[in-house]
Amino acid sequence: MGVPISHSTGRGARGAQKLARRGGALMAAAGDEGKKIQIYASTTTTSARQVTPYWREKYERDAKKYWDIFYKRHQDKVRSYFPSPAGLSFDFFKDRHYLDKEWGAYFNSQEGKKLVVLEVGCGAGNTIFPLISTYPYIFVHACDFSPRAVDLVKAHKAFKPVQVNAFVCDLTVDDLSEKITPSSLDIVTMVFMLSAVAPEKMPLVVQNIRKVLKPNGRVLLRDYATGDLAQERLSCKEQQISENFYVRGDGTRAFYFSDDFLTNLFANNGFSTVDIGICQKQVENRSLELVMNRRWVQAVFMVTGEVPKSVDDLIEVVNHVEEDIDNELDISDTITGLFDNSPSLDEVTEIKLGYLSLTIKGLAKEYQHTCKSTGLMLWESARLMCKVLAENPSIVAGKRVLELGCGSAGVCSMAAAVQSAELVVATDGDTAALDLLRENVVSNLQPGLIDKIIIKRLVWGNTEDINVVRHLSLDQSRCGFDVIIGTDVTYIPDAVAPLFETARALISDTADGEAEPALIICHIQRRVTEDSIIATATRCGFRLVDRLVNGMYSGSGIISSWFSSSSGCMGMSQSATLNIMYFQVRRNV
Repeated sequence: MGVPISHSTGRGARGAQKLARRGGALMAAAGDEGKKIQIYASTTTTSARQVTPYWREKYERDAKKYWDIFYKRHQDKVRSYFPSPAGLSFDFFKDRHYLDKEWGAYFNSQEGKKLVVLEVGCGAGNTIFPLISTYPYIFVHACDFSPRAVDLVKAHKAFKPVQVNAFVCDLTVDDLSEKITPSSLDIVTMVFMLSAVAPEKMPLVVQNIRKVLKPNGRVLLRDYATGDLAQERLSCKEQQISENFYVRGDGTRAFYFSDDFLTNLFANNGFSTVDIGICQKQVENRSLELVMNRRWVQAVFMVTGEVPKSVDDLIEVVNHVEEDIDNELDISDTITGLFDNSPSLDEVTEIKLGYLSLTIKGLAKEYQHTCKSTGLMLWESARLMCKVLAENPSIVAGKRVLELGCGSAGVCSMAAAVQSAELVVATDGDTAALDLLRENVVSNLQPGLIDKIIIKRLVWGNTEDINVVRHLSLDQSRCGFDVIIGTDVTYIPDAVAPLFETARALISDTADGEAEPALIICHIQRRVTEDSIIATATRCGFRLVDRLVNGMYSGSGIISSWFSSSSGCMGMSQSATLNIMYFQVRRNV
């Protein structure tokens, strides 16, 4: 299938591996191919920002949910080696027909004997069914921690309980020996599975499968390799969780392996390395005029302290050009998927506000690191503040309210309108977010309340935009807004100063009765520290009056009065991740 660029044994293969990792980012090919762009993974070490601890923990905690959603979205796109069962169009997950070519010796060596195999991370069954078709004498255990994936396997027309035992199992938590007899397996296959596990939990997976493998049992593994184009793309989009570990746009995760990492991982948990090496392909997409380098690691490990004398040379690093993607290139990211920045707005969130129920349409938050507009998502701080307003109408009743960075949800603006605010102006700098906001407002509020909300584009620091919004607050006796609200608007360091400058230009300089005009900021602490936010606010003419930080109140008692013991917001206020700051205009003494 390809032209070898290196073929060596022992540690020499690692040198070839390093030579295969060419840098260069974007290069135009010469001659007749001048229009094509050659894309390589960069050799430079990037210092991309990692996701925050909050999101790192969330992606780990909800890993099963994200994979379940993945299979739900793609269950109608699964392509099967066999005719699909009724109701399923198998079109997305490619069957792994290279298994016989790459690892056939391990299945043929015991022909006639009932081999027992475990497929870890079985997905939709694209390893299982080609295997039982080619080797009808094997029995396959198949597990995945996504219940929906296991359901897809059982729904497959070729599924037979006498030949396939499919079950749900999380190998980082569950004891595999409770599902499978210890020391009973001949082979374990791990195909693009281990990369989905957090690196610190990978030893648990390896130890778990060792319990059920026979002495001299084999692990056949194929997975993502460092230097793959997808890794570089994830690095550029600030989707790094830890070294070589990334989150995709849909919330699923991927680790990129070096052969040294894998060898050490298995060696430290009772395995020896039989074969290991890096494979590479150049994949050409003519419609996009792109040539891209894809890389994966392929390995065989054995439960023993010795490597058999008959072991072949390590896997050669290969390099060939393909038109589009064929079945041999089994990497789960499709080429068009790599360059797709337009996920669908199909996330629907229900919010109960006493007698009012809001149904908000938007983008799922797992796209926060890939979608350019974070304003298309509903954030936890906005949910908290809209509930605070719903339970404390005096905050906005009879007042002129401005929401900064309202996004497409605008739940605080809607809550303010419901709670008898005199005027509500919902603003954001993203026109796409404002378009969806209009749709959400119309679908949730009665006509009389809809008319109370004015939706305007406002780019912080833009004088023209500020003047337009300020003009909306004018009446015969006063100018400016009595209450300004911002939720999750302080996560970009460079935007904090323009935010407070804009708020200062738009807040009223006169009190509404006894109540001083207020700027309320609610956020999850990310890249900007609390001290930095307060310092910037002070420079812009505000003073901090009250705050809730890390679940603790400190200040005038205004914020604590919002959260009574019977309040539905009480639990949310005690979250260590949600902070509230209450500012007023600093008066000259």
